[in-house]
Amino acid sequence: MSGHGEGLLSRYTDSLLGVFGTPQKVLVRGSGVTVWDADGREYLDLLAGIAVNALGHAHPGLTRAVAEQLNTLGHISNFFTSPTQIGLAEKLLELAHAPSGSKAFFTNSGTEANEAAFKLARRHGGGSRPRIIALEHGFHGRTMGALAMTHKPSYREPFEPLPGGVEWVPAGDAEALSAAVDETVAAVIIEPVQGEAGVRGHPAGYLEQAREITRAAGALLIFDEVQTGVGRTGTWFASAPAQSAAVIPDAMTLAKGLGGGFPIGAMLTFGEHTSSLLNPGQHGTTFGGNPAATAAALATLEVIESQNLLAHVREVSAYARERLEELDFVTEVRAHGLLIGLEIAAGAASAPAPAMVAAALEAGFIINATGPTTLRLAPPLIITTEQIQRFIDALPEIHRRSTS
Repeated sequence: MSGHGEGLLSRYTDSLLGVFGTPQKVLVRGSGVTVWDADGREYLDLLAGIAVNALGHAHPGLTRAVAEQLNTLGHISNFFTSPTQIGLAEKLLELAHAPSGSKAFFTNSGTEANEAAFKLARRHGGGSRPRIIALEHGFHGRTMGALAMTHKPSYREPFEPLPGGVEWVPAGDAEALSAAVDETVAAVIIEPVQGEAGVRGHPAGYLEQAREITRAAGALLIFDEVQTGVGRTGTWFASAPAQSAAVIPDAMTLAKGLGGGFPIGAMLTFGEHTSSLLNPGQHGTTFGGNPAATAAALATLEVIESQNLLAHVREVSAYARERLEELDFVTEVRAHGLLIGLEIAAGAASAPAPAMVAAALEAGFIINATGPTTLRLAPPLIITTEQIQRFIDALPEIHRRSTS
């Protein structure tokens, strides 16, 4: 990098804690699916802030809603509520087909939503159900409770001892789940599609089996839809696939795309029992559910509905899958709406994916690697087939440059 961006990155290194390493670029503005860096270079954003910017950048409906809300109230604390907070809770419960007695709790992020779910599980477990079952290769966040449920040892081990009682079973294995879940289990937490593991879904019927297993044992079933919720997979929630009955969990966590780029998370609790587990004073957040964040989320949901983006996501996803499968160096395409994992043939390069991310950036495309041979795409839901095709057309040269 040269010019203005290089100077800004030097200032970043001098002033910010290095937990993310050195950023790839300094981005200064965006419009739709396009962003620009500090040196004026243009990029097609195929990552959307890791599945966050559902409506792309600077969407007029979203920016207008936040600006109008900030002209009245931005923050009021949890001593009070607001019309947008109430309206968003009602809308999410409606979209989730939540049964009577269901509730919403708002946070500022996905890891905070999963912290709330962890505490919910503890309250359900009491002293007699000390165990929580999570899935191998699952990711639920970086704070201590969410981290305790995250499988990857390199994430967890530097911060041990973590909250205890969490065990892992192989993802997608109903027999292993059934063998692990008994009356000592408080909850099972599942990502319907494991995003950080490389966009990996589960076998058909697995979520339904998980529902039966947990119900029979009296354990809670928690779906982590932080990355997959709010239209990302072409339906409102990945646990409610198109033309198939939704699997209703006991709790569901959301974030990322919910605010269209504005920080907000949520935990939905389904039914009277689950919704009564956390009593006044047992959990809270200062900023969670503030008027600006809930206004942003309501605007995001309204645009997704009014522009029929769920059907659009399914259409673009099907197109992208077909075109990507034609590339000889792509060995597998895992497309769950606009959450897409690509397996790249290793060939002479044992880890082609990270090199392809760097080559793609230089070619004007923002993508992500979740493993040595795995690329992840999670573009804004508004992306067009023409924009996707631009990337696909460039991908063979990106592959050649990164592996030669």
